[in-house]
Amino acid sequence: MAGPKTAERGERQKLESGPPRPPLLGRLRRPHRLIILLVAVVLAGAAAVWTLYGSSWLRVERVSTSGTRVLTAGQVEEAADVPVGSPLISVDTEAIEERLRQKLPRIDSVDVVRSWPHGIGLKVTERTPVLMIEKGAKFVEVDAKGVRFATVSDAPKGVPVLEVAVSRPAVLRRFPADRLVREAVRIAGDIPDPVARDTRTVKVRSYDAVSLELRGGRTVEWGSAEKGRAKARTLLALMKADPEARHFDVSAPTAPASSGS
Repeated sequence: MAGPKTAERGERQKLESGPPRPPLLGRLRRPHRLIILLVAVVLAGAAAVWTLYGSSWLRVERVSTSGTRVLTAGQVEEAADVPVGSPLISVDTEAIEERLRQKLPRIDSVDVVRSWPHGIGLKVTERTPVLMIEKGAKFVEVDAKGVRFATVSDAPKGVPVLEVAVSRPAVLRRFPADRLVREAVRIAGDIPDPVARDTRTVKVRSYDAVSLELRGGRTVEWGSAEKGRAKARTLLALMKADPEARHFDVSAPTAPASSGS
């Protein structure tokens, strides 16, 4: 039978030796889990890269086009030159957009989108002509930004012809032709719809001397592009008040005039 001294000696040995150590397998378990986790992450990343770039599952197989009015889908897709067969993730959508705008000036904006898993979509917005400039037997279309974007053989219906008839060289020195075209474009955008449908010609004689020639021989003296909305409202009111008039002057919208009734 052990005495008190023996028991004290045993307790002292336990305290000096510290808590019991876990088995060797337990000590190695945590580092092993970390290594296994890192390997799994690397393998998952490699698999994802291979799936996106190396496999045949996510490659470009088709190209679709939407939003065209004058252009055909074939024209857009030929100009886009999408690399069919390439990994979908590697397609440079910005380069395609830039290529389309350069090759097809009729395109105002385009959005190239990936349609997973095998498609590229081309969403096109075409420019709309607000004026035309005669060029021999053809017509140059001008949009609302003043951009001359296409030459066509047949004039689009409902789009007036722009006629720049500047007789004084001093006017062109002060207001170059491009500036006068931009002013005419601004005016074309302010013409009220009922009048726009009848407008055949927008005639520019100077910066502040622009007139409209309407169907049936009627004319409108518009003046400059300033106060366009006020002039539009005044013109509609004037035409309603004097429907038989042949000539209207809204160059000063607060003092309009009509004549030739």
